[in-house]
Amino acid sequence: LGVHHALAERASKYTKRPNVFRLQTADWRLFLFQAPTPEEMFSWISRLNLVAALFSSPPFPAAVGSQRRFIRPILPAAPSRSPPEEQQRSHEAWLERVAQELLEHQHNLPEKKGRARDLEEYRLKKDYLLYE
Repeated sequence: LGVHHALAERASKYTKRPNVFRLQTADWRLFLFQAPTPEEMFSWISRLNLVAALFSSPPFPAAVGSQRRFIRPILPAAPSRSPPEEQQRSHEAWLERVAQELLEHQHNLPEKKGRARDLEEYRLKKDYLLYE
């Protein structure tokens, strides 16, 4: 399991078992884990998020091509060389950029009678921005 750019959090919507937390990975997979106690669950969550932060370098720009299609940025799996404070500033700036891009994307809706490929590209980019 690669934990770079992952996020661990309590699985509040999962009610079948107690002390369950979820781990979302960079490739959008979702894993559920159960801990024996709430204390151990929160310990796992904090440790997983710490390791994920240490291995979460800023994303590379998306590949450039001649086609005008959406391609997700590349998330490096190498340990970050930045100190935690700089890394946090970088993540906050990334979050602001993604939020702004999502607003712009939602204001530029494709034509309803447009090509199916354009509608699919719009949906893919929207899904990515919402996930981020």
